[in-house]
Amino acid sequence: MKWFLKLELHWQILIALVLAGFAGWLSGESATLFGQVRLVAIYEFIGTLFINALKMLIVPLIASSIIIGVAGIGSSGNLGRLGGKTLLFYAATTLAAILVGLVLVNLIEPGTVDGEPARELLALDGDTSEIEARVGGKGAGDVVQIFLRMIPTNIVAAAANGEMLAIIFFSLLFGYFMTQLGQDTAEPLYTFWQAVFQVMMRMTEWVMKFAPLGVFGLVAAVVAKTGFKAAGPLLVFAGTVVLALLAHALITIPLLVRSVAKVSPVRMFQAMAPALMTAFSTASSSATLPVTMDCLERRAGVSNKISSFVLPLGATVNMNGTALYECVAAIFIAQAYGLDLSFGVQFSIVIIALVTSIGVAGIPSASLVAIAIILAAVGLPVEAIGVLLVFDRVLDMLRTSINILGDATCAIIVARLEGEDGVLTEDPATLAKTTAA
Repeated sequence: MKWFLKLELHWQILIALVLAGFAGWLSGESATLFGQVRLVAIYEFIGTLFINALKMLIVPLIASSIIIGVAGIGSSGNLGRLGGKTLLFYAATTLAAILVGLVLVNLIEPGTVDGEPARELLALDGDTSEIEARVGGKGAGDVVQIFLRMIPTNIVAAAANGEMLAIIFFSLLFGYFMTQLGQDTAEPLYTFWQAVFQVMMRMTEWVMKFAPLGVFGLVAAVVAKTGFKAAGPLLVFAGTVVLALLAHALITIPLLVRSVAKVSPVRMFQAMAPALMTAFSTASSSATLPVTMDCLERRAGVSNKISSFVLPLGATVNMNGTALYECVAAIFIAQAYGLDLSFGVQFSIVIIALVTSIGVAGIPSASLVAIAIILAAVGLPVEAIGVLLVFDRVLDMLRTSINILGDATCAIIVARLEGEDGVLTEDPATLAKTTAA
């Protein structure tokens, strides 16, 4: 057992997936333990414990992370010209990524098989009519209701009921107005919320240590009920995510680089290749940050003034790939339940994906918490995220690479708008040798 605990978390999860497949296939839905308890009930119990632990983290984690994020940016004095441009392009690239995912998931419809919802194949529980009533939203007029729900009459009640849009809006306001206070008043508040955030990070890390066990229970329960039939729609879902990520990386981002920065997208890819490979192998934006800075400064010609501000901020708030994945995953689950989401609900998903990609980006396996937030906000069963775990590791590696590419794109655009003429004007390999010399 000790050798297993010494492995990296992603290897533990991979082993748990394989074991869950075998366990679910061998036990089926009818096998019992000592003739008393069905094994599938044990699998579901383990999976539910893990999902409940994730739900427990959502409200304090989101509130504290957004409050200190907004307060930290505002108090640093960097919300001037450079900060404004950076935040604008981070929001623009993330929104573009989400919209690419939204279009493709609606076109491909990975949650349906032969025109029928994949709910039974994925062993998704819950009353569809009840879920549909909860999701609600029948037309574009529901956008108005979304904005009304953003402003809570009682923030404590909103937190108790899991009304995430209200919590996000309140946290944004709270963080901003903290920066308007005097230092003597604001500093204790910032210290308090920073401490809450650090505690929530530690709690999240602790919960994620049990992720292999939770994944085992969730996946084994699905395989026990459906066999390996669930692999079909999940493969289509994974393919949709990959196609959307590639479309954003090879179409949206190059268009921005060419039209706004007026430099060669090909040279940008050449310059960022080491960082993209590092991001793919580590699946961590924060761990890749030093390599990203090195590539931009030595291979792309971006100044340290730009990279040292834009990139650390981007590693926290700019998650193109993660936001895209959250949107596709939420709509895939809705399709699997047979729900025809209105414009209002899809608009809500886009907005929440945009904000949560900022709010939880710095934590391990952030997508799990973020998707749970989106599902809860629009009324979909949070338990459904269990089916996404099968391909999550590979997709995590890909979306992290897109996160890094989005950071680099923003840094290059901001550098060019700030008047830096030497960005991507030379061959990246030649520039790197010259800089090193």
